Amino acid sequence: MSKKNEDGKRDARSRLREERAREAAKAKRVRQFTIIGVVLVVLVVAVVVGILVQSNRAPAYDAAKDAPAGTVGNSRLVIPVGDTSAKATLTIYEDPRCPACGSFENTMRPTINALEAANKVQIQYHVVSFIDRHDGGSGSKNGANALACAQNVGKFHAYHDVLYTNQPDETVDQWADKSVLITLAKKVPGLDTPAFESCVNGNSFGNWVKAVQSDFDKSGFSSTPTVLLNGTSAYPTYNGEDMSPANLTKWVNAIDAK
Repeated sequence: MSKKNEDGKRDARSRLREERAREAAKAKRVRQFTIIGVVLVVLVVAVVVGILVQSNRAPAYDAAKDAPAGTVGNSRLVIPVGDTSAKATLTIYEDPRCPACGSFENTMRPTINALEAANKVQIQYHVVSFIDRHDGGSGSKNGANALACAQNVGKFHAYHDVLYTNQPDETVDQWADKSVLITLAKKVPGLDTPAFESCVNGNSFGNWVKAVQSDFDKSGFSSTPTVLLNGTSAYPTYNGEDMSPANLTKWVNAIDAK
């Protein structure tokens, strides 16, 4: 074989080796870029998931700044009405949209208020808002926040009675419109103020409303109204007797006489 032919073969082999080296380097770069791309996608997904989780997480509740004035309990989730020295305590868990709560209130309100005015019973209200979660809408939460706004200026009891007297049908969710709640405040002397309107529209006690509902979720109770008399279930019955205006009066008077 001539030297020229041998040189040509060597050149061809060299070019082949160089081409293979270039292809290997290219393949390596592609793998590196692919790995980097996958890592970036994973990081982006992780960031997005983190943002979504954070946005859906309820803000931390701080009783010192998030609770309305005059609330009681370790976390200030309870609204008290009446003389704290009363021997009988009526604990009531209610949802503003709850029709059974409306029925209970409209039947028992005159008796409860009379016993409270006579300093024979203190009422401790837990304003829950789970019906929004089951039926959709925002009337429960809006109503609960409006009640907290009223409590913050010492008008809870009167406004509470107004809301249940004017409670819309559960399926209508009329209180999703905050202006309706503000209009009802006109029925309570001294409540219809710019400050109250701002509190309702701004959902000022939204964190407190969520905290009260979270507490209810952990309580073991599952429906409203839940009514306890000195810690014993009193609705629909108390010690084997049906809840009624006459029976509640009898029960409270018996406790008061002890």
